[in-house]
Amino acid sequence: MFWFLIALIGYISFAVVFMLDKVIVSDKLGKPIIYTFYSTIYMSAALLALPFVGWGLFQGIDWLFAIISGLAFGFGLWTLFLALEKDETSHISPFNGAFVTIFVYFFSSFFLGENLTQFSQVGVIVLVFAALLLSLQKTKKRQSFSIGFLWAIVSGLFFAISHVLAKYLYDIYPFWSTLVWTKAFVGLVGILTLFSPTVYKSFKKTKNKDVTKNNTAFLIILDKVLAIIGVICIQYAIALGSVTVVNAMIGVQYVLMFVLILFFTKFAPQKFNEYFTKKELAVEFIAICLVVLGTAFFVF
Repeated sequence: MFWFLIALIGYISFAVVFMLDKVIVSDKLGKPIIYTFYSTIYMSAALLALPFVGWGLFQGIDWLFAIISGLAFGFGLWTLFLALEKDETSHISPFNGAFVTIFVYFFSSFFLGENLTQFSQVGVIVLVFAALLLSLQKTKKRQSFSIGFLWAIVSGLFFAISHVLAKYLYDIYPFWSTLVWTKAFVGLVGILTLFSPTVYKSFKKTKNKDVTKNNTAFLIILDKVLAIIGVICIQYAIALGSVTVVNAMIGVQYVLMFVLILFFTKFAPQKFNEYFTKKELAVEFIAICLVVLGTAFFVF
């Protein structure tokens, strides 16, 4: 059960990362594409670890799978940031995770040969219902389906592709070299963002600002350190166990996030604040419980 403890550490790290992502995208950097650049380009530096972990060169088409895994992870981040820009973390994160779990299982069934048990079938139904509840966003004027949820679905698709291809490679090649190569290719997405005027013009604006004044630099560094810890832990757990079961543990992340969001909204609203009605709070609590229950069915 060592993989269970490793995955637990990873999801606890990601719970904090998701909250920081929302704060940084909404209040600090402003544009998701800019934050995508900062969240992906540094991963190219992972190649510096190859002399220490081994080159672990892939064979034939496996190079393509490694590149796709890295690109899918990067685009998963990009579309997730787009979703967070449009809606609240407490809605988007579990909604996104529900679809990651669903997509991961179907892809792993087709690509890795994992079987869909009766419990897993029930889990899919529960997750779909939970996702529908989470998508019922309450605004001050009306109920609406935010475009952020569409981006969250696309993000879930990208993350699922990345995880399943990574699991395929972990089963064949050494873990650390495979991790380095697949995550280094995430940096290609950062290079692609440089073609956007929004990104390269932001460098000049950043030079003219005192970014340390509002703690942006500290938040980004903390976010990236926790993200690296989360990625390594989750990927190592995937390599040791079932990609579907490890992904199903994501419910731990949502429970912790929900508690943190409620805490900061009540006691530190100037730092982090989300709008809740009593009815919405109850519905969201039920939905998150269903996400936890639905993902738990994949373990059986």
